[in-house]
Amino acid sequence: MSSWTDKRPMSPHVSIWRWHITMAGSILHRMTGCANYLGAALVVAWLFVTAAGPDYYEPFATLVGSIYGQAILFGFTLSVCYHLLSGLRHLFWDAGKGFNPKFASFMGSLILLTAVVLAMAIWVVSGLVPGVDPLHVTGAAS
Repeated sequence: MSSWTDKRPMSPHVSIWRWHITMAGSILHRMTGCANYLGAALVVAWLFVTAAGPDYYEPFATLVGSIYGQAILFGFTLSVCYHLLSGLRHLFWDAGKGFNPKFASFMGSLILLTAVVLAMAIWVVSGLVPGVDPLHVTGAAS
């Protein structure tokens, strides 16, 4: 027997819940919010080293230009995209809309997919993907 004496119902333990996309989306929304703070600190560091001059900027640019730096920057882009789209979903929820379980699951999946596509599109259009020139138009007359 449990030593639970409170008359109110006990909250179910996390282990009995089956994972679903809306639960994962809610957790991911919180995680991306925290990650965006770290990404903002990275942007502030970039501004500081830019203002400090080339002696400070060059090592920072080398670090950010490495494969690890690029992965972190893409992760930050993805985090911002996901948090933005998920925040819009939360605004709809605050208005009392979109609580149908099937629709909420569909939107959770759609937001995740759209965030990935949007982050990739941002990198391609801005020219951050090595070897991809967004301004180069193939088939055009020279």
